[in-house]
Amino acid sequence: MYTMNESVCLRTTAAISIAVAATAAAAPVAAQTAWPSKPVRMIVAFVPGGGTDIVARMLAPRYGEALGQTVVVDNRGGAGGNIGTEVAARAAPDGYTLLMGNVAPNAINVSLGPVPFDPVKDFAPISQVAITPNVLVVHPSLPVKAVKDLLALARAKPGALAFPSAGNGTSSHLAGELLKNLAKIDMLHVPYKGGGAALADLMGGQVQLMFATTPAAMPQVKAGRLRAVAVTTRVRSQALPDLPTMIEAGVPGYEAATWYGLLAPAATPRAVVERMHAETVKILSQPDMREKLVAQGFEPVGSSPAEFAQYIQAQIETWAKVIRAAGLKS
Repeated sequence: MYTMNESVCLRTTAAISIAVAATAAAAPVAAQTAWPSKPVRMIVAFVPGGGTDIVARMLAPRYGEALGQTVVVDNRGGAGGNIGTEVAARAAPDGYTLLMGNVAPNAINVSLGPVPFDPVKDFAPISQVAITPNVLVVHPSLPVKAVKDLLALARAKPGALAFPSAGNGTSSHLAGELLKNLAKIDMLHVPYKGGGAALADLMGGQVQLMFATTPAAMPQVKAGRLRAVAVTTRVRSQALPDLPTMIEAGVPGYEAATWYGLLAPAATPRAVVERMHAETVKILSQPDMREKLVAQGFEPVGSSPAEFAQYIQAQIETWAKVIRAAGLKS
């Protein structure tokens, strides 16, 4: 038999134990529902001003409004995107570090040489955000008005056509290597230290064709300094609806676009991934955001995490084949 005081103590102890257990059980739920309770960092693995930075800075304020917290863009450029991508891969998977990924560090660089992260295992894909085509442009003096003309000329004069790029392993380089591989043609690659210098020499007639970025190429096309032949995405560009894709123009399987997508460190809570995916889709469906992206040469996407994961894997395999065929190394 217990005394009255002992019974009261036992009941009090039991009540406290139940309360503690209930609080502990509710903690994970509270932690999830409270996210985010502080600013979120979005890493961009390139210096300010490039395509990845532009996309990130266009979306960051909209994410901030949706989440009720500031989303800060953190530029960590260097090593072709590898430095910033490694920072994101090694960050705590707590939902407070995200990465605005890019085709180079997240699909290409792993085949050019050792990288300090695994582009598949170290990340949780959230959504492909946007894609931008390169544009196949030629010097006006070249008798090429369609892709078939270019292929015929390349086959008639193997190695005579020179295409510049912004550097070895860049999208403008690999776009040309992919065409060589798929169409079985021989062209000379001329690497430059940037896209601007390459485009200048193309306009000067020192080289004959280039897979240039849309924003850089179109002013020159409109001025008559270059002729646009095709875009490198699987579907036509909303900014250039009259230009056929390389596939439409007779090169089956051709796709060489620059893409951008939101990722998180692996093991980030599923609830955070799903919330960010939902917010991304909402933001990309806003008419004014779509208009702004298209005006800059970007095509909005908004894929699911599973679709984005499959896309990344397919891109890694595609560029690995191209890089092996071309014998490229970083």
